[in-house]
Amino acid sequence: MKTGKQKLILAAKILFVLFVTLIIAFYIFRDAVLQQTIAKVSNEMQVDYNSTFTIKKASFDGLSGLNFTEIILVPKNADTLFKIQKLKTSVNLWHLITGDVQLGTLEVQNGFVQLVKKGKVRNFDAFLKKDNQTEIRDEKRDYAQFAYRIISKALNLVPTDMILDNLSFRLNDNGKKATINFQKLRLVNKQLETSIQVQTNTISQRWRIKGFADPRNKKADIRFVNIDTGAIQMPYLDERFNLKSSFDSIRLNIQNIDKDGDELHIDGFMAIANLKINHPKIASKDVILKNAKFDYRFLLGSDFISIDSSSTVQLNKIKFHPYVAYETEKDTIYKLKVSIPKMKAQDFITSLPDGLFTHFQGMEASGNFDYKLDFAFNQNKPNQLVFDSKLKKENLKITKYGEANLNKLNGEFVYRALIKNVLQRPVLVGAANPNYTPLDQISPYLRKSVLTTEDPSFFSHRGFISEAFKQSIVKNIRTKKFSRGASTISMQLVKNAFLSREKTVSRKLEEILLVYILENNRIVSKERMLEVYFNIIEWGPNVYGIGEASQFYFQKTPSELSLNECLYLARIIPSPKKFMYQFNDQGMLKDFAVKQESFLTNIMFQRGLLTPEDTIYKSLPILISGPARSFIKFKVQDSTQIRVDSLSVDDEFDL
Repeated sequence: MKTGKQKLILAAKILFVLFVTLIIAFYIFRDAVLQQTIAKVSNEMQVDYNSTFTIKKASFDGLSGLNFTEIILVPKNADTLFKIQKLKTSVNLWHLITGDVQLGTLEVQNGFVQLVKKGKVRNFDAFLKKDNQTEIRDEKRDYAQFAYRIISKALNLVPTDMILDNLSFRLNDNGKKATINFQKLRLVNKQLETSIQVQTNTISQRWRIKGFADPRNKKADIRFVNIDTGAIQMPYLDERFNLKSSFDSIRLNIQNIDKDGDELHIDGFMAIANLKINHPKIASKDVILKNAKFDYRFLLGSDFISIDSSSTVQLNKIKFHPYVAYETEKDTIYKLKVSIPKMKAQDFITSLPDGLFTHFQGMEASGNFDYKLDFAFNQNKPNQLVFDSKLKKENLKITKYGEANLNKLNGEFVYRALIKNVLQRPVLVGAANPNYTPLDQISPYLRKSVLTTEDPSFFSHRGFISEAFKQSIVKNIRTKKFSRGASTISMQLVKNAFLSREKTVSRKLEEILLVYILENNRIVSKERMLEVYFNIIEWGPNVYGIGEASQFYFQKTPSELSLNECLYLARIIPSPKKFMYQFNDQGMLKDFAVKQESFLTNIMFQRGLLTPEDTIYKSLPILISGPARSFIKFKVQDSTQIRVDSLSVDDEFDL
């Protein structure tokens, strides 16, 4: 009888002999297997992707090495997708036996990968198609497991030793071209060194990527710099998206990628120096961020993806902790939390990116503050939106104003509207202007009507209406565009008196900050703000202020306006230059305008702003007797006065 130990030894010998036999068989038949594999891949490319895949020559080098010559992939009736003259690689046999492809070395000489779009035809479209038959839409994806599997497979395809010579990545988007040529790339003993030539229709530069890269242990620390003097300019984006961007250097550090139980952790940091961005939707000038760093900790679970609150973002001297999450456990929920620890107000001002807050340049402040934002949006329950913004001040005071001197609202000044970067005629805001009208000389009906249409809670809020702001966010998310604002009179005043009308991120951010400073530091009284507002807003083509508007439409002073005339003036504020298009060819208001004026009147009744006595003469027509009459197109012209019931614009109330 054989003992258990002897049986184990015998089994081990059998397995060893079997393994050696497999290796010998593989070695003998490997060329046939290789050719068969290439033929199979070529057939799949032809059948599944309507593309021709060829390799001129393929052979083994030793036990695990492979040599290829002229690898070409060409989609039918399209430009070549890639072509590589020489490729040499090796694979880890043990991982290959276990079903996991892991590259050991890689050498590439003279090749290119190109993406081409001609008209609407793209040479990579066939590889973007989805297999709807195998896609299971209702199956919930385990984000941690899925991400870890993809990352592991991708990093296994990154060789531990790599040599690339003259490998180009080309892009041709209907004539918008960019070529990134890796003239040299070396990854030896975990040290990465490259020499890259970048060429587009507008730029020509030489880049370098260098640092530490260890794909097997999932770690890296690399820098992206310019070989030549000057900043690195990002290719293609300027021609394709009108986005000009550049930077001095980027550093990417990956410290850890680890799956612990059901959670995947990714830790590291990213840093960028002298980032410059220019786009007409962002700002009218170059936006420059001198130093930015993101110490990140990504967390992924079975039903969530998040940036952990232990992460830190630093923008110059501003530091804050973000928490961003996408959750799908029950409902689809988006969360954002921002926490700015206590910091000096002056450090915050000086750290604002140049070009993004031009009206704050030169501003000085004393004291400290900290800030917290809590935002949550449930896609299935949008009306339960959470938006909580809290600023805690400590002896915070503006000691010197920048370009936007909010104190000017308390005195006489010259206002000039800026429309499409063109300054309009000057309007003096003060008693020396005969059209200037103090608040107590403006009809009470007009004050009530304008407050109802534009900002019912003007005298009680501090610049913003929380509920209106929330509803604005909900609607913008639903429509996936900025389709509704939540503008108060305070915001309109700041926009008109200090900012341009350009629709940029910069202008909106400046508006929010300036309104907060104006309203929360009691720089100007509410009555004075409303008075200036009435005297500078546009009320028609080249018509500014209520004094000019009263004469333009009715040849009256603001104190003489009737209820009907006040309702009319309040209704045209959103689109004052288009007032004439609301009339039909008989000189009468169209039905929608009449209905909206009735709606406004009912709202004012419900809020106790009007009494039955106020509407005794409501049925009398409005007589447009001023210069505005010449803007209205009539079917039959005569010398009689134009009779209209009312005038309005087809815009929603923000009530």
